[in-house]
Amino acid sequence: MATKKLAFVVRSLPYKTEASRLALTHAISSQTVEIYLNDGDLVEASVSYVSDGVFNILKNQQGGKHYGITTNEGHAKNTLLLDLKVLICKEDLDKFGLTGENLVMDADDLGGDMKANIVPYSEIQKEMETADHLLFC
Repeated sequence: MATKKLAFVVRSLPYKTEASRLALTHAISSQTVEIYLNDGDLVEASVSYVSDGVFNILKNQQGGKHYGITTNEGHAKNTLLLDLKVLICKEDLDKFGLTGENLVMDADDLGGDMKANIVPYSEIQKEMETADHLLFC
């Protein structure tokens, strides 16, 4: 039995680039690879929001209204719905004056159980160090 750890680190803004959306899409799709694995093998993915990336997980995004595009809010909820580990950098939230009240912290409205975690950067660093594969976006 082997577990492959995947770490997705979202550090870019949620608009004017597809990078952050692609990170969330890859994290979500990583959960479907189990059908290709040997019995007992697992994939464990995490998503960490750092720097400007914390803006990807804001509640009540208005991308559709202002830009005619969907927001990352729905993607963020889907990561939680799939029980992915979601880490949000506390130092960056403090820098931008944000709190958990401003963020998508759960997917309760979709029936999800998982909660996002606001953690110090040192915890995100540990997550990156223990990952077999790391994607920065």
